[in-house]
Amino acid sequence: MKIIVVPILFAIILIVGSIITVLFQHPEASVTAASPVPTQSRNRKFHLVQECSEYKETAGSFCTIASSDLAAIPTGSKVFYSQPPITSIGLLDSNIVLDAGQGNRGIGRCTLDGASHVGLCTISDGIGKLAGLQARVDVSGAPGDSLKFDWRATYSFPRGDAN
Repeated sequence: MKIIVVPILFAIILIVGSIITVLFQHPEASVTAASPVPTQSRNRKFHLVQECSEYKETAGSFCTIASSDLAAIPTGSKVFYSQPPITSIGLLDSNIVLDAGQGNRGIGRCTLDGASHVGLCTISDGIGKLAGLQARVDVSGAPGDSLKFDWRATYSFPRGDAN
């Protein structure tokens, strides 16, 4: 009897261990039924113009969104920069908070070359209407105005669209 029980017990331990390993390696895997809520997102584009006359090159400085074609980020929203530029190399590399008002905020990071006014911002998540926002933003100086910057982005909202 012991000879039969030990291999069966060993097989059960191997199966349970394999299931646990799969769940730890792939946390999205589940032994329950699939969720009926779609989790796939669609990539879309948005364009903002950021106006920086109030930006003071200090931590906490901000620029204001002068125009936007994304309803979740209305005109008047502010982008706060938590680090000052690195003046010795002419580079802004800072965490950002995109404050769209009424508790709607996105978080991310921006890197901008001070000489060419070309850069990249990423938004990795948010709260309120910006919850789940993922965006890759190409930044460039607006033609004819050194205080304005074009933000052209590809974005997605995993739980739907905020526009």
